[in-house]
Amino acid sequence: MIYSPSIDIIIPNYNKAKYLNECLDSVLKQTYKNWKIYLVDDFSNDNSKEILNKFKNDPRISITYLESNHGPAFCRNLGIEKSSSELIAFLDSDDFWPIDKLQIQITNMLKNDNDFTYTDFKFFFNENFDKLKTTSLPIFYDLKNFLKNSTMSTSSIILKRKIIDEIKFKDYKHEDFLFKCDILRKGITSFKINNTFTYYRINKSNRSSSKLENLLNLWIINKKGNNLNFLQNIKSVLSISLSSLKNYGWK
Repeated sequence: MIYSPSIDIIIPNYNKAKYLNECLDSVLKQTYKNWKIYLVDDFSNDNSKEILNKFKNDPRISITYLESNHGPAFCRNLGIEKSSSELIAFLDSDDFWPIDKLQIQITNMLKNDNDFTYTDFKFFFNENFDKLKTTSLPIFYDLKNFLKNSTMSTSSIILKRKIIDEIKFKDYKHEDFLFKCDILRKGITSFKINNTFTYYRINKSNRSSSKLENLLNLWIINKKGNNLNFLQNIKSVLSISLSSLKNYGWK
């Protein structure tokens, strides 16, 4: 019998009603079946609840509605606390997966005994799906090279629960960057899984689209969260900025 470990998929949602069907359907259609979704709605004021009501009777989908807005770090931490699986994946509510993403990634993780993996991603702007571009990320990340090139989509990663211990998402903008740094800081290496990918949407209104704000947030995280000195921080910010420009262009 082929071993198929359980995987919990943590999905934070805030006002992404127009993308929720696509996101959730991409999980429902996965060829890998031993999964459960923990979706945390962060007090959305659009019609997210109307969309989510379509999925409320599926026992594989746990939906939590917050009574005030707390941000994505809180939502992801709550999802992790509620879950209990051996593997954990994250999926933003405006991103989605090809149908064999979990099957390919988990199979390769087990084969190579990886604790932390990611994939390339096909990115597009808003609803411009006909203009997909695909990344060509490094074959692995340790902390040293991640601080130079942090282009790893959170919606692409799968990790073993045992490696995060007490690590949580912290209340920073770009909280997922620091979360990955905290894991890599333990000496863990993250490996790329080929032959699959993630669909990654860049919205003009989201945090991925403001270059100057991104630089400032990165500087703050490196200083306070990664404890980089001034020179180390300069090198990191410049290197990550150049990598981002190479991958995305002038978005």
